[in-house]
Amino acid sequence: MVIAIDGPAGSGKSTVSKMLAEKFNFTYINSGNMYRAFTLSCIRKQIPVTDSEGVRAHVKMVRLDYQGNALYLDGENVTDLLHTDEIDRHVSILSSIVQVRQRINDLIRAIAQNTNVVVEGRDMTTVLFPDAEYRFYLDASLEARALRRFEQGISNESLEEIRRSIAGRDSFDQKNVEGSLKIVPGVCILDTSLLTIQEVYDTLVDKIQQKGPIYGRGGSGNG
Repeated sequence: MVIAIDGPAGSGKSTVSKMLAEKFNFTYINSGNMYRAFTLSCIRKQIPVTDSEGVRAHVKMVRLDYQGNALYLDGENVTDLLHTDEIDRHVSILSSIVQVRQRINDLIRAIAQNTNVVVEGRDMTTVLFPDAEYRFYLDASLEARALRRFEQGISNESLEEIRRSIAGRDSFDQKNVEGSLKIVPGVCILDTSLLTIQEVYDTLVDKIQQKGPIYGRGGSGNG
C-alpha cells in the first residue's frame, strides 16, 4: 500500500509523512532527501553540477536505501547531513537532470515494492505513484513556508533570503519538463498555511480512515 504526499518545499510534507508512517507502521521514504543525498555525494566527489556527463555517470553508481527512517548513502547513515546551505544551492539543479530523476525514481520504486510506504516529495502523486491508494497534495503560502524553514534553524540565511530561495525553487520546479510540480485530478488538496502540524496530521488521518481500515501488502505494515 502506498500513501503518496506531494507539494512544494515547506508545506509540511516531511513532518506529517513521518507521523503517518509511525502511526500505520509503514516505511517512510523522503524523495527529496534522496536527491539531497546524491547532491552530497557529488559534493564529496567534487563533481560540479555543471559537469552533466560526470553527474550522469555518478548517479549510476550511487547506492541509496532506507532502513527504518534512516537514509543510507553507500552504506553510511547521512540522514542528519542533508540540510545545509550548500546542498540547498545545488539540489534543484541536479534533481532536474533526467537521468538523475530516472535513477532516483527507480530506487524509490524498488524500496516501495511489496511493502507499505508513506512516500513524499515532488511528483510522487503524478509520476511515481499515480495509482496510489491515497494521494495528497499539501500546499501553503510562500510566507508560511519561508517562516517554517526559518524557524527550523537549519539555515544560516535570513528570513528574506529563505523566502527568495523558496520562490526561486517554486519557479524552477514549475517549469521543469521532468518532475515538474503539478496538481492532477483525484488528488486530495490541503492548504496548510494556517494549520498546525497536528491539525494537518489529524486531517490526513481522518481522510485515510474514512476509506476504511489500513490493510496493505504484506500485512499491517513494514516499519
